[in-house]
Amino acid sequence: MTSTELIAFNKISPTTSFNQTDELSAGGLDPTRFDPQEAWYPIHYVKDLDKTKPTSFTLLDRKLVIWWDKNADQWRVFDDQCPHRLALLSEGRINEEGLIECPYHGWTFSGSGKCEFIPQQPQGTKAEDSKRACVNSLPVSVCQGLLFTYPGNPENAPKVRVPIIEPLEDNSGEWVCIDTFRDLPYDALTVLENVLDSSHVPYTHHGTVGNRQNAAPVELEIVKSGREGFIGAWEEGPRKGTLGRQDTIFIAPNFMYHDLTSKQFGRTLTVVYATPISKGKCRLFARFPFKFAAKLPGLFINLTPRWYSHTNQNTILEDDQIFLHYQERFLEQAGGSQKFNKAFYLPTKADTYVSALRQWVNQYQAEPFKEQTLAPPLSKEELLDRYHSHTVNCASCSAALANIQRSRMVVGILAALAIILAPLLAVSLDSLLAVSLATGISLISGATWLGLGQLEQRFFKGSSLPSRNHP
Repeated sequence: MTSTELIAFNKISPTTSFNQTDELSAGGLDPTRFDPQEAWYPIHYVKDLDKTKPTSFTLLDRKLVIWWDKNADQWRVFDDQCPHRLALLSEGRINEEGLIECPYHGWTFSGSGKCEFIPQQPQGTKAEDSKRACVNSLPVSVCQGLLFTYPGNPENAPKVRVPIIEPLEDNSGEWVCIDTFRDLPYDALTVLENVLDSSHVPYTHHGTVGNRQNAAPVELEIVKSGREGFIGAWEEGPRKGTLGRQDTIFIAPNFMYHDLTSKQFGRTLTVVYATPISKGKCRLFARFPFKFAAKLPGLFINLTPRWYSHTNQNTILEDDQIFLHYQERFLEQAGGSQKFNKAFYLPTKADTYVSALRQWVNQYQAEPFKEQTLAPPLSKEELLDRYHSHTVNCASCSAALANIQRSRMVVGILAALAIILAPLLAVSLDSLLAVSLATGISLISGATWLGLGQLEQRFFKGSSLPSRNHP
């Protein structure tokens, strides 16, 4: 974090440090507690949304439907319930008039949530004019490629900051960004706690983005803290100080990033939004903006297909997915956040941010599902599922998977034909060249078929053996 950004955060006590005229901090009006409803949450990358059909999402145990209002040229977020018989609007369609249509009885709604048409009512009646015929519409904002919504009091939404990545607003054109997302089988607070903890990277992610040889004491300091979050500093920085100082900012309730500038690589941000879905489940949005000292690394990133990047990022997420799923259950059994100091043994400054996050949760009563308990743990196979937690919701990965499956079918047919034709060519042509060619095609096609099959599986499930445990 630059000195300018640090000064900006210190001067503006609400949620983030970009210039905007705000009247309210996130978290509601009570200065002694943080209401998780009163904040902006990202719920989808815009590039992964389909304008031709509704998309469902659950935020804070509240079922929502996302859809494109072509009449107003903007995204809408509604409660996913038709007021008639409470059917899921996300199972409906966007009709020819650009209205969202209920799948049960065809009631249709415009972007404001107003009912526009009830097919069953007699001519001359106006039941659609009743407030009871309306669907609740949530405030929305599109920022930096993410669709945000505000589940709290809609009158507060325009006065509360949308938590964006402030450094990306410099419009220099020098930033390149890798992004991914995944629905994770643990709470948003568990995700934030994990990413805030830089000391786990050399061990947990050894063989992917870490190396055990880089493990060393981690001397973290809290620079500023309050109801809006905290700022921390790691003076020495990662890799035993070879990269330089790393600053960290947590913006309540669901946003944090590490900020590292080094002579070798330039400026690197590790950004995480953790959007709470329900107890024990959240959607992670991870973004990795880079401002490299040289142009070549950025060129390689821009040329890398998004789906290929996502398969690698999923591998990294799975490095700690299984034990984090169990860790939060152990913490719950020990008394939850209120008892974290007794449940966790935190003797070093490497856990400073972990303590700061849990203290913030306790001080401001910010746990979103405090009265609920976690479900029984999932199996390892369920925890390593990629298809339902990512692929099906990702436009680039679902398209790549479909292309791979089509290509595999074509290659399989080609291999089969080559195998069938090889003996026929040998008999009819008595040509060694023809037989050799057919055999070569069958072998190459078969190998390609197997390779595509292995690639296809990367869209469905992760490996049960993490890189750190490879021989």
